[in-house]
Amino acid sequence: MNDTDRTITVKVHSAITDIPAADWDVCAGDTNPTVSHAFLKALEESGSTTARTGWTPQHLSITGLGAAVVGVVPLYAKTHSYGEYIFDYGWADAFERAGGRYYPKLLSAVPFTPVPGPRLLLHPGAPPETRGLLIAAMIELAVQRRISSLHVNFPEPADMGALSEAGFLHRLGQQFHWTNDGYRDFDDFLAALNSRKRKAVKKERREALAPGLEIEVLTGADLKPRHWDAFYEFYLATSDRKWGSAYLNRRFFALIGEQMPEKIVLVMARCGANYVAGAFNLLGRETIYGRNWGSYGEYKFLHFECCYYQAIEFAIAHKLKHVEAGAQGPHKIQRGYLPTPTYSAHWIPDPAFRRAVGHFLARERDMVERKIEGLAEFSPFRREDASNQST
Repeated sequence: MNDTDRTITVKVHSAITDIPAADWDVCAGDTNPTVSHAFLKALEESGSTTARTGWTPQHLSITGLGAAVVGVVPLYAKTHSYGEYIFDYGWADAFERAGGRYYPKLLSAVPFTPVPGPRLLLHPGAPPETRGLLIAAMIELAVQRRISSLHVNFPEPADMGALSEAGFLHRLGQQFHWTNDGYRDFDDFLAALNSRKRKAVKKERREALAPGLEIEVLTGADLKPRHWDAFYEFYLATSDRKWGSAYLNRRFFALIGEQMPEKIVLVMARCGANYVAGAFNLLGRETIYGRNWGSYGEYKFLHFECCYYQAIEFAIAHKLKHVEAGAQGPHKIQRGYLPTPTYSAHWIPDPAFRRAVGHFLARERDMVERKIEGLAEFSPFRREDASNQST
C-alpha cells in the first residue's frame, strides 16, 4: 500500500510452524478447534498434509505496523481433490478435456474435515479492510502462479459474504446439525420428539448396547495411548471398507492427543476388556464436531449410539449449543439432526470456464434449496418444537 502509515506485508508460508502459534491462534479464536495452530500443525508434522500427499501448505499471513500479525488463512496447493468433501471432479475433467490444466489448484480449508468455520482468520484488533486484503492476497497468489482456480470450502457466513462481494462463485451445500433447545437431559430432548420417533430412538439405544456393550466417553487426561491405538485400528478398518485408503495416520492422533486433549471427545464402545468401536469428536466453545467413526464387526445401531446420541448427551451435559455430525446422512434427521445449509466459494479466472461453472452452480443451488426445504418436512420434532428448532 502507498500510504506508509498503513503498510502491510503479505507472506506465504510453506509450514504453519513459520507462524508463531500465539499469533495464529489470536486470529483463529477459540470457537472452532479445527482452525487452531495445534490441529493444523499435527496434520503437517504427522505427514498427513505434505507435498507427497497432495496437500502442500501455502498459508498466508498479513502483518501490519510493528510486524503484528493481523490476519491468516489456512491455504494449500492441491494436486487432486480428495479429502475435501466439496466435489469438483467433474469441473477438473471438463477443464482438462478442453485443454486446460486444473491441478494444482489453491484451496483454503481444513484438510479432511467438513466442518464449517472461519477461513479468513482475523486478529480482534485488525483494521476493517483486513478480510478484503486476505482475499486479494489469495487471488494475487493464484494469478502469479497461473493457477486454474481458488476454492474456499465451508467458510462461515461472514467470510462467504466477503468472498461473494470479491467475485467468487457461491456454492450451496447441506449438512445435518443438532441444536440444543435448552434441554435439561436426554429425556427432555426425547420429550420434544413425536411419539413414534421417540420410541424408535429409545429402541435403538437399548438394542445398541444389548450385546453387553458399555460406552466410555473420554476427554482430556483420560485419553491414553491404548485408547488411540484401539481407535486407530477402527479408523483403518472403516477407511479400508469405505474409501480404500486412510487420510490420517497414527502419529496425527498421537500429536493431537498430546497437544490438544481438552479439545477431544472420544466415545469408545467396549465389550468386556476389549474395545470394539469408537467415534472421534472435536470440542469447540459452543459445538461438538463429529469427525471419524470406526468399528470391528457389525453392531446394530452402535454407530447411531456412539456418533449421534452420545454427542447429544455430551452437548446437553456441557451446555453446548450444537452438534455437527459431519457430511452426508439423511438418516440423521429422524435422530434430531436437521438439514442446515453450508457454503463454498470458487474463484475461476478463465471466462468461459467460470461461465460454465456459474450456470451449473445456479442450477445446483436451486436443487439444494428445494432439498433442504423438503427434508425439513421429515423433522422428528413435535410441531411446536419443530418451529422452535427452525428459528
